[in-house]
Amino acid sequence: MNNWSVHPLIALFLFPGGLFLFLWGLFYEWIDRKLVARLQNRVGPRWYQPLADLVKLLAKEEIVPEGSDPTLFYLLPVLALACALTSALYLPMAGFMPAYSFRGDLIVALYLLSMLTIGLGVAGANTPNRFSLIGATRTLTQLFSYEAPFLLALLGPAIVAGSWRIAEINFYTQQQPLWLMVTQPIGFLVALVGLMGKLELPPFDAPEAETEIVAGALTEYSGRGYALFRLGKNVELVIALTLVATFYLGGLANPLQFLLKTLGLLVFLAVLQTLFARLRIDQTVGLWWRIGALLAVAQLLILFVMKLV
Repeated sequence: MNNWSVHPLIALFLFPGGLFLFLWGLFYEWIDRKLVARLQNRVGPRWYQPLADLVKLLAKEEIVPEGSDPTLFYLLPVLALACALTSALYLPMAGFMPAYSFRGDLIVALYLLSMLTIGLGVAGANTPNRFSLIGATRTLTQLFSYEAPFLLALLGPAIVAGSWRIAEINFYTQQQPLWLMVTQPIGFLVALVGLMGKLELPPFDAPEAETEIVAGALTEYSGRGYALFRLGKNVELVIALTLVATFYLGGLANPLQFLLKTLGLLVFLAVLQTLFARLRIDQTVGLWWRIGALLAVAQLLILFVMKLV
């Protein structure tokens, strides 16, 4: 094969393509689990545990529960993972230029990142299991409470950069003397909390609280479907960390910056997961919807006033 035919395959599957995101997502899952375990004075999993779990799930039989739509049951995990992977096309993954960029790709990327949560909610509502239905209700309720503040938090860098294209925002943040987390601390905080709510990380894990509702919306998923949903969450974790690092931590210009900045954010999230106990669903929804959205809107108003002045 000549170089012309080999390069697209490398870009698609290896680095920073789909296979890269799969492996990097599993790696970050292990880092997160290991850090939380050590902070809680536990040993934590070995480095290969996430991969072993994935292989085991892919090998298990997939059983469609009675009363569920089989088409939706099989399709939703694939759709959720595909949307998460597609959103990576518009981001500077591993510090490289986005594979595809156009005006307004920020909105498209955020929409695609929301599809995983919507897929989880529909998957839970598609089964008659009471725990799945409760998990689906909590998932969709939390979605509406965290998507809006997360979106508003990412609009701040877009406004000061004067662009809705992620590549241009990345270039703008690299040129600034100070990281935007310093000049826009409210947006940075709202983005981090919104990220934890989107991914249902503790203390915002009420939609899948194992001590209350087993596995939440995914209670009836056991094999490949559960593996794909779990892999989709890992991929979305990498993409969301990349997005926050691009906007608030001075942008991403090379693989070293990508590694250091996204790992730094992951460590900070692990510390937050350890410090706080699980919140009730009414606490995660009512309190954050009022405070998070108002803080994000207040920062946007300040930015608009500064641009006018």
